[in-house]
Amino acid sequence: MKGIIGAIAGDVIGSAYEFNPTRDYNFELFTPKSTFTDDTVLTMANAQWLLEDEQHSHERLVAIMQDLCNRYPDRGYGGRFAGWIGSRNPQPYNSYGNGSAMRVSPVGYYAKSLEEALQLAQVSAEVTHNHPEGIKGAQATAAAIFLARKGKKKDEIKEYIENEIGYDLSRTLEQIRPDYTFNELCQTTVPEALSCYLEGFGYEDVIRLAVSLAADADTLAAIAGPVASAVWEVPNEISQPVIALLSEEFCTTLLRFNELVAKRENEMKLL
Repeated sequence: MKGIIGAIAGDVIGSAYEFNPTRDYNFELFTPKSTFTDDTVLTMANAQWLLEDEQHSHERLVAIMQDLCNRYPDRGYGGRFAGWIGSRNPQPYNSYGNGSAMRVSPVGYYAKSLEEALQLAQVSAEVTHNHPEGIKGAQATAAAIFLARKGKKKDEIKEYIENEIGYDLSRTLEQIRPDYTFNELCQTTVPEALSCYLEGFGYEDVIRLAVSLAADADTLAAIAGPVASAVWEVPNEISQPVIALLSEEFCTTLLRFNELVAKRENEMKLL
């Protein structure tokens, strides 16, 4: 299976290590603590938005995000975002946290062009993360997914992200790992997550590289994972236990979204 399951599986696998960091590449993929977190809830919100709202409005995205987050409480929402969830008049709060990047993967799969991926990523981000760095993190993630879907080579993706987004992807994971610590900022999460994809040799390898950075494990894997799953299948031994942890409505949304992406891919082939 390819697609946004790559983000969801990354979130679930990383969840056990978010506050129990490991630098062991051979960590256990699934533990009794493995679950889906806010990363998955908000990924599902973005997928539902793209399924239901042809206008791609901020207002509809806000409504869906608030609804899902209120129905799936206690999934690790950040403090400021938790206040936003409960607000009667939710407004963006100039955040540049990595939440804008961890939820944006559906955009990278839905978009029919790079321009559309960038535009929708901006909308997805700016309902909360309207700081330029918050928007940039979402756009970098969506662009990487889109380019990987379209068969661009790793060096081409790296060149685009560096030249057009402005992230430095020159450091290797060996250089990053010794001093890298837990943080929740786009500009110090997204480049590192993308580096995991650039150095990886398969979906599981990318996820293991991301989690073993011993930082914000679920979000790093939720960003790196969907780039990897645009290229490589998520193995059944990973996707099946992950899907088993999801609610029925999330499984339905995942299926419907995959069908929509396939339909849009066929439409592009006919152009």
